[in-house]
Order: sequence, then C-alpha cells, then structure tokens
Amino acid sequence: MADALSTDAKGGLPRGNGVTWTHGKGEDVSRKKFVLKLRTPWRAVMAMFFLNGALFGIWASRIPAIKLRLGLGDGALGLLLLCLAAGAIIAFPIAGRLSDHFGAARMTRFFAQFYVLTLVLLPLAATPIELGAALVLFGMAHGAMDVAMNGWGAEIENRLKHPIMSSLHAAFSLGAGLGAASGYAAIALDMSVALHFWLFGIGLGAITLSLATIAWLRPAPHPSTGSFLLPHGALILVGVIAFCSSIGEGAMADWSAVFLHGVIGVTEAKAVFGYTAFSTAMVVMRIAGDRLVARFGAVATLRASGVVSSIGVICIIAGGSYEVALAGFVLVGLGYANIMPIAFSRAANDTRTPPGRAIAAVATLGYGGMLIGPPTIGFVAAFSTLSTSFVLLAALAVAITLLAGSVGNK
Repeated sequence: MADALSTDAKGGLPRGNGVTWTHGKGEDVSRKKFVLKLRTPWRAVMAMFFLNGALFGIWASRIPAIKLRLGLGDGALGLLLLCLAAGAIIAFPIAGRLSDHFGAARMTRFFAQFYVLTLVLLPLAATPIELGAALVLFGMAHGAMDVAMNGWGAEIENRLKHPIMSSLHAAFSLGAGLGAASGYAAIALDMSVALHFWLFGIGLGAITLSLATIAWLRPAPHPSTGSFLLPHGALILVGVIAFCSSIGEGAMADWSAVFLHGVIGVTEAKAVFGYTAFSTAMVVMRIAGDRLVARFGAVATLRASGVVSSIGVICIIAGGSYEVALAGFVLVGLGYANIMPIAFSRAANDTRTPPGRAIAAVATLGYGGMLIGPPTIGFVAAFSTLSTSFVLLAALAVAITLLAGSVGNK
C-alpha cells in the first residue's frame, strides 16, 4: 500500500492509494469510476465539517423563536447555553478515547448521526428544564463530532502531505452560514421550528453521510499519552489568542440573531442574516487565508485580524441601523477567519512540545472559549444590556492584536 494518497490532476483532490474502496456486485465500470471520483477522503471529511456547521447554524437561526416560545430572558437563555457548553466539555475526552479505539472516521460518522438526532429533539422541549437537558445532548454531539472529524482530517492531511485543514474549516463556516440561512427560508414559509429542524437536519445528514461513507484505513493508533494537557510555556499566549477568538465566534453564533431582533429591532426573518453574513465572510477569508499568511506573515495577518474584528464589533454596537450592523458582522467574520488556523499552525510547529499535544492544548482553550462565550454574553446582558456585553468582544479583539507577536516565537 502506498504511503500517501495521490491527487487528481484536474481537481487536486485525493484519490486511490491508502484507501480501501468497496462496490456492490453488478456495478458497471462507469459507475465505479463516478463513485470513486465523488467519494474521495477529502470530500468525505469535508462533508462532515459542512454538516457539523450546518446543524449548528440551523439551531442558531431559530434561537429567537425558541426564546420567545418558552418566555426566556437573556439571563435564562445564557444559562441554557451553558448546558450546551457543559455537554461539549463532557464529550471531549470521551470522543477522543473512542476515536483512538475505533478510529476517527468511524466515530465521525457515528457522532454525525447522533448530532442529527439531538437537533430534531430540541423543538420537542416544552419547558426550560427540558430544553436544558436537550441542549446537553446537543452539545455532547457537537463536541464529540468536532473532536472526531478534526482527527480524521488530520489523518488525511498527513497521508496527503499537504495542508487541507483551512479548506475543511471553510466548509464548516459555509455549512453554518447556509444552516442559518435555512432559518430565513423556514420563517418565510411559515414553517415551525420542529419541521424546520427535522426537514433540514435529516435531509442534510442523509446527503453528507452518503458522501462520507467510505472505507478508510486509519494509521496505527498512537500509544496513550496520559491526561489531557493545557498549554504551557510560550504556547500559553497562543492558547489565549485562540480563547479570545473563540469567545467571539460562539457569541456570533448564538447572539447575532438575538441582537438584531432585540436591539436593532428587525424582524425575526431578517435577524438570521447576521450570522449568515458573519459565516459567509469567514468562508471567503479562510479560502484566501493561506495566501495572505504566505505573503504578509502570520504575525502581521493576526494583528490585522484583531483590528478588523474590533472595528466590526464597534459597527454592530454603535451603528444604529440594520445595514451598518450587517457590515459589522461581515468585518467580524473577516477578522476571526484566520485566527484559529494561525494558532493551530503555530502550535503544530512549537519546538518544545510535540505537535499533537500542542494542538490539543490550544484547542482546549479555543473550544472552551467558543462554549463559554455565549453564556457569558447572556449573564453580562442580564445585569446591563446586550450592547454592553458586546463591548467585551471588542476588548478581546484588541487583546488578540496585542498578543499577535507570540505566534512568531517558536
């Protein structure tokens, strides 16, 4: 078996070597070739990243409707979002061990099915307590799939011997944006939250899982390295950068629609476009991210990202109109897009910590920020205003700019 996957000369996509392909009896040669080209490892894991983002975007787009139906205040919503965070934190170590034992590809597909199931359960919650329990399961599924699919992506990247993680995270952002946009379509069609979640969740799950169903020969499992480690030494500042960025990303997902609907005063249908604008901007910038870093360097790109993000948050808070707020969400998306990829790249090249441990350590703070951010915004808003709570995001973006030099120190 070859050490690395070859690539399609026309599309630059992985194919063939290192992958076991299976086909049913009676398939003709042309169909076999079509399936082989369609179900490449790169496309398979990209479909999972897309689904992970889309399911989260679907949930985020209908938070205002769920909040209104259950009569939740900002503080109560923040507490419920903490249930989602708790579920993900519980799932991280479990998903890591299961992926090591059964394989990242296999567990990615399993967790994807579980994720779809937990999404369709959310609208069935009739009380805040029931919603909290459902969000714990939803958070567990989201976090577990996140760990597994990143592990699978890393396996494919190592086999290919060239980077693909930026494109995978772009697929996540694209999925999140389209998932959020589905909320607008559902509202325009007067579709209930339950029907929206069931129709789009199950439909996208079926399509993406069909693309992801390939027989992947995983590399030999690594020996256990003990307990999960937090960053240490110079890597701490890189982890702080990831933490600051992820707080903002989580806040955009869960509070953008609430802000536009409750503060700016637009309709629920228009409010979903805040997260759509943010996610779309992230996709565009992540596609261009590798070239920007190559031309200007990681430190300069990171500093510019912090500045653009802070300007975007100021536009959201002080703009006073729907159009200016949307422009602010675009700027925040452009700014946040390359921060996490740069942080992970710096971690992988740390000279004092093995790449796997370094990436895992930074990811702990990164994902922790994404999960802690939304409930924090809710708690601050409960004691002041939602606009005041968004000031925290601007301050964190400034902190990223000030700490950018740490990614240049190995």
